Amino acid sequence: MADVDYGKITRDGLWNNNPATVQILGLCPLLAVTGSVVNALGLGLATLVVLMGSNAAVSLIRHYVTDAVRLPAFVMIIAAMVTVIEMLMQAFTFELYQILGIFIPLIVTNCTVLGRADAFASKHALLPAMTDGFMMGLGFLIVLVILGALREVVGAGTLFANMQLLLGPWAEQLRIEIIPNYGGFLLAILPPGAFLGLGLIIAGKNVIDKRMKAAKQRREAPSSSGSRRVRTTGKVS
Repeated sequence: MADVDYGKITRDGLWNNNPATVQILGLCPLLAVTGSVVNALGLGLATLVVLMGSNAAVSLIRHYVTDAVRLPAFVMIIAAMVTVIEMLMQAFTFELYQILGIFIPLIVTNCTVLGRADAFASKHALLPAMTDGFMMGLGFLIVLVILGALREVVGAGTLFANMQLLLGPWAEQLRIEIIPNYGGFLLAILPPGAFLGLGLIIAGKNVIDKRMKAAKQRREAPSSSGSRRVRTTGKVS
């Protein structure tokens, strides 16, 4: 526990090792259901809860599972978590569940979830494992919501439309008409628009990383004035 760097876990999940923009994992649901913010938020929250729950369960059983059955056991845990989330969505957000369709059960096959269970949770205690799951899930959720917002604004001219499907009737007032009387831009709603949007997000992150690296190098660079050498004669050269 003492050697766990929670700051690094946070930075990796949100930025340095983000599942969507760095590891490029989970692209199937990310590109398929991010036509609006509500769809992206629903899938992102479901993935976050599965990541936290599966990491916690894997951490708890890590000393009792042999290498021979490790991966099948992890898949069973993840499938159980996804089934719970699926049943909860059917009970409380049925319309959104119908919209997301097959992509909720497909969380079982999301490489991010299985990857974190095997690479991190199976080697760490409960609290670091849950923190890693939360941060990785949050990083994935943020990218989903940004992409969903971008596609919704460009494709439909609105923002936070149909939020009542996830948050209840009161959320209807959250809808924002960004472009009144907008005719829509079909490409942004279709899968090619998802690829273009994700490409822009990854490109933006790469530009920021490059500028941050350059700024760090400037701060760490030695002074250009250099140092003076004093000879034994006493003259300064």
